[in-house]
Order: sequence, then structure tokens, then C-alpha cells
Amino acid sequence: MAPWLLPVLLSPVYFLSLLVISCPACHGGKILLVPIEGSHWVNMEILIGALHNQGHSITMVRSTKSWYIKADSPYYDSVTVSVDKGFNEEFVKPFLVQIMEIERGSRSFIDFIHFQLLFSLALYRLHDISCHMAASMFEDRALMRHLNESQFDLVLTDPSSAEGILLAHYLKLPLVHNARWLTSTEGHFSLAPSPVSYIPVTGSGLSDKMTFLQRVKNMLFYLLMQFQLRFLIHAQYQAICDKYFEHEVDYSQIVKAADLWLMRVDFVFEFPRPTMPNIVYIGGFQCKPAKPLPQDLEDFVQSSGDHGVILMSLGTLVSAISGDIAKDIAAAFAELPQKVIWRHVGERPSTLGNNTLLVKWMPQNDLLGHPKIRAFVAHGGTNGLQEAIYHGVPVVGIPVFFDQYDNLFRLKERGGAKVFSIAAINKNTFLQGLQEVLHEPSYRENMQRLSRLHRDQPMKPLDRALFWIEFVMRHKGAAHLRTESYKMPWYAYHSVDVVLFLLVVTLSFMYIVVYGIKVFCCRVCLRRKIKHE
Repeated sequence: MAPWLLPVLLSPVYFLSLLVISCPACHGGKILLVPIEGSHWVNMEILIGALHNQGHSITMVRSTKSWYIKADSPYYDSVTVSVDKGFNEEFVKPFLVQIMEIERGSRSFIDFIHFQLLFSLALYRLHDISCHMAASMFEDRALMRHLNESQFDLVLTDPSSAEGILLAHYLKLPLVHNARWLTSTEGHFSLAPSPVSYIPVTGSGLSDKMTFLQRVKNMLFYLLMQFQLRFLIHAQYQAICDKYFEHEVDYSQIVKAADLWLMRVDFVFEFPRPTMPNIVYIGGFQCKPAKPLPQDLEDFVQSSGDHGVILMSLGTLVSAISGDIAKDIAAAFAELPQKVIWRHVGERPSTLGNNTLLVKWMPQNDLLGHPKIRAFVAHGGTNGLQEAIYHGVPVVGIPVFFDQYDNLFRLKERGGAKVFSIAAINKNTFLQGLQEVLHEPSYRENMQRLSRLHRDQPMKPLDRALFWIEFVMRHKGAAHLRTESYKMPWYAYHSVDVVLFLLVVTLSFMYIVVYGIKVFCCRVCLRRKIKHE
């Protein structure tokens, strides 16, 4: 080394220059966020925190009736839209009570019809709330002027409701979906080829291996889903488009025109199916290694000895279950040598044993990652099941509504879950199911295998989500990844017009040939007749 080079290498200016060169450039973008409530907000908040740490500025749109979404946060600024109704406890709790009453009934065909009518009405009311908020935004000229002048780079939204979709179109901004669900259906059904011969429809409770009668059932559920979309949901949003957009706009097209779909599943969990270039799979992006537990929880967990701990949570929306079900579950827990941590809101069950700790909140991910956890009793929400897969914990499932049974069925098909309907739960059946999951090694082995598959990927799901959001910012969209299929009417997409055209041409050609042969034969016969005479 040259003697004159040593002072340069030791100088503070050199070290500062080296640090600047070695750090990747971070150009913070401006993101307009339109989330929805409940468990969807729980994972959206994780994505927001990661985007904030990347240096991006986030403005979040919420309503005055927001339930989980707070106005103040270190990660975002908020814009609050004044509304008269919202998706909150007043909306959710009566619906869940009715659902559980139906589930605990005879489960006859009449109950099925009752359930579908109740669910369809809830869907209609939910999207009416969404339309009401969208109308309030567009009527507020000062708000829309402020959003226009803010020069956002993109809109990030959860497309389970459509305020963000409509706002992105109004502001002419690139659109990124943080999705699994799209209004009333799984997102793939609106974007990717989805043959119902082997792709189960949400609510059908089927796998990708169907008998003839199961395919009939799947088709009926698909037709029901299309009816709900067309007449209960799309019609409401189309009315908003017709009222507030200057040019004729087809709502179904602007939904599918999103630049990017961040899909909250991966193929460890999802059945194999066709996909599209602008779908990026980020399943389990909210999962992370467990952190140390609070001391009181750690002491309780350690007190379980070699028997271990069972964890129970029914998610953000299903905070309480009916008293008779809670008593049966508590009585079954009391028969076990394991300790139990149960997230429970409501009246304390009279059958509760000394081994069960009731809590109103718990660090679910950190508990699932604890080596003493033996099983997870869950309602089947995507977030909880992804965390169970990540940590390799077997599941006892109690689905309540919408996608929960389908989620648990996917895990059951892979040998990682035991599933009960609410109607089938009593002390004895629940206890038997718990003991099976606790003592049959295949449940834990299968979940640990799924965990290894999920973790074995070149890039963490959260990092993948951040890269592609920033990709859309850098390139002002991702139009090159979108197919033209979203602009095509259904008859063109399925080539019905082409088939009819070719059929007409073929029939016309056959008619001309047959007619020509007939005329030729008639002339030959006529000539022979003339010669004979």
C-alpha cells in the first residue's frame, strides 16, 4: 500500500463516502391507502409499517365510523370521511349471532336457503356502506381537490370493498390490490382463468379433486356467486360510476384493471390453479419469528411442564361465542392435562377449569412460535392459519362463516387440521378431536412439513410485496403485465361469438354444398328423362 494512501483511508470523509455508496438509494413515494376493517386491517397495518420504514409517505382514508382504523399513527397521515353508517360491531355482531343460530339448527335444506338469504342481505348491506362512503368522498369537493393536488404515486387498497378502486380511477392513479377477496368472491375468479371443474368456489367446501356430483355442486355455487356479484354488488357500484364519472365506465373493468394484485396466499396453502403475470403471491407476509412473551404469559406457559399449551382464538370479528358452545369447549379443556390460553370476550363459562387462562388479547404469533404450544384452536381466518403454517402448529378448526370452512378444509386436505362444524360441537366430540390432534403425530409432522415448504423461498413475502409496490411507483404502473381480457365482454372472452360465427359459416357452407348437389342431381335426372323420352 502506498504510504500516502493510509491517511485518506482513515479520514472520516472516506468512511462517510463509503457508507453513502454502500447504502441503496431510497426515494420515498407518496401512497394513498384505502383499507377495510377487521382482520384485513391487521395485515394491512403490517404492510404500512414496512412501507413507512422504506421511507414512503402514506395518507390513509378512513371514515368517521371506523372500528379498528385509528386516525393517529406514526406510520401514516389520515383523511377522515364523514359517514352515517360503517362496518363495525353494530353491523357484525347481530349477523354473527344469526349465523350461529342457523349453524346450531337442523342444517336442513331450509336452513341452507335461510343462510344464503341472510348472507346475501349482509353482502348487500356491506357494499351499501361502501357505496355510501364513496359517494361522501366524491361529494366533498375540498377533499377531492386536496387529494388531486397531493400528487400521489399510487393507490393501495383492499378490494374486498371498492372505495379504493373507485378513488384510483377518479384520480387516474396506478392501483395495487392487497387482496385475497374481491367483493364476494376469491380474487382469482375475476382475473385468472378459473375452470370450476377443478377450482373450488368459496363456500362449496370442496377440494380440487371432485366427483361428477361435486362438480355439479361447484357449478351451482359458482352460479350463485355470479348472481350475488351481478345483482347485489356490481349494480350498486355501477350506480356510483354512472353518477360521478364523466365518461361511461364499466365497474367490472376498473376492478380488473389494477396494475398489481398482491395475493395473500401461496401454493403451500392454495390448490394449484392458473394465475396471471400481475399476481404476486405474498401469503404469510405478516408472519415472523416469535419474540419473548410477557413475563406473566411465559410463567403460565412454563407451568404446563411436558404437557404443553393449547392456544384458542376465534379472530378479530368473532370475539364471543354463544354460552352453550363456550361451556362445552371449557368443559373439554378442563379434562386435559395441557394448559390453555383462550382469547375470550364475554361471560366466563361456568365449566372453566383451573388449567385455562382467559385473556382479551394475546401475542398470537409469539405464542404460536413458542416450543410448548401443542395445538391451535382457530376459526379459520387466513391470518391465523398462515401463522400456524409458519410455526408448524396443528389446528383444531371451528369455522363460522364465509371463507373459514374452505380455509380449514385446505389444511385438513394436507393433514394438518381437524375441523368441526358449530352444529357438531359438544364436550365429548370436541374433547375427542383435541386428543386426536394432540396425540396423533401426523398432524404436527404435516404442519412442520408445510412450514418447511413455506419458508423455503428465495425472498421473504413481505420483501416481495415491498419490491413490487415500489416497482409500480418507479414505472408509473405495470400495464405491460395486464392482459386485455379485462376489457373483453364475456361472450368474447369465452369465444362464444367466434364459435357462433364459425358455426354459421360451416352450416352455410354445408347448405350450399348440399343445395349444389341437390341441384346437380336434379339436372342430371332431368337430362336423363329428356333423353329417355
